[in-house]
Amino acid sequence: MCVIIIKQKQNKIAMQTLENASIVNPHGLGVTWLDTFKTDYFKSSEYAILDTERPFIAHFRYATIGKVCKENTHPFVCGKNADELFMMNGTVNGYGNKDMTDTQDIANKLGDMPRKSWKKFLSKFKAVRFVSINTKHKSFQIYNRDLFTYKDGVWYSKTNIFRDNVVAVYGTLKRGHGNYARHLQGQSIYMGSAVTAEKYPLIIDGLPFLSPKQGIGHHVEVDVFRVDDETFADLDGLEGHPRWYVREQVPVVLDKGRRIVTAWVYFNDVNIEGKEHHKSYERVLPQRAEPFQQTIEFEREYEVTDCFELADCDFPDDGHVCPTCFADVEYDGFNNYHCGECDTWYAEKDLIDISDTIEDVFKFNDHE
Repeated sequence: MCVIIIKQKQNKIAMQTLENASIVNPHGLGVTWLDTFKTDYFKSSEYAILDTERPFIAHFRYATIGKVCKENTHPFVCGKNADELFMMNGTVNGYGNKDMTDTQDIANKLGDMPRKSWKKFLSKFKAVRFVSINTKHKSFQIYNRDLFTYKDGVWYSKTNIFRDNVVAVYGTLKRGHGNYARHLQGQSIYMGSAVTAEKYPLIIDGLPFLSPKQGIGHHVEVDVFRVDDETFADLDGLEGHPRWYVREQVPVVLDKGRRIVTAWVYFNDVNIEGKEHHKSYERVLPQRAEPFQQTIEFEREYEVTDCFELADCDFPDDGHVCPTCFADVEYDGFNNYHCGECDTWYAEKDLIDISDTIEDVFKFNDHE
């Protein structure tokens, strides 16, 4: 993951692109300003600092090796050579550890090498993108340049931040369903829940089918995502567009009516005669567990002296679980939560709150 952005001209990058970069890569932002060659470090959520005509090289981090903290935000000083900085997009196996990133480990090794040997050393990692910055000579160098994309006068190490296609899904691609995990999870930006601005008949016949017959049925509930071109093409293949489902752009209403956006929706002109029209295709959540109670009968000769309480057990502090696989999540200190089971990041509002299901303690009282 991660993305490196190199802007040399006095133009501006679209705020939507910067926001996408921060959402996809939420674990830190490092910026070297090319007019001064000074470096600043921010949270990814502070991406608005890049809404400027100043030239810069920016790195948005998505943590894969090394913990999430300011010290692990790119760029890194190359060993003892304070004039050389280094940033990377990709993962290099065998470098780094649970505390230190692979990038910093490589930067330390570069600091011990002659500058002229860097290119040969880094060329071994053919699928990884690198940038080195020399603050003394006020210059920089791109390695594996063919992996970068040049768009509107700006170099980008990844194109997954160009999520310009807005898609509204109503069936198995909704969050919590199987096709979401296969095709959208980690490949999209969730914009929110919405309803179609017009009424349509949603037919559930094994699979969900949304008929294009407008004015019949309900304002159908949808999940709205931004996706890049590659993911968009993947969705077309999944839906069999245009042979089976056919996508059309329609208005959908977000934020409880406060915002209307145009989104692609996959329709299927199935026979709706005599079929029930649904408002939503719901996922089935696991049943809420009832508080555990146990009655124990003791023989008279036993005396209970200790009291055992459920509160003494080790339960998650915040009572949040992953909305996809229902596993525990871990807070990263940057207002994000990570699910280790499905390796996905969520905002707190996206999680399922189960804190109200753990509400009773059970005690053993003395028996006479």
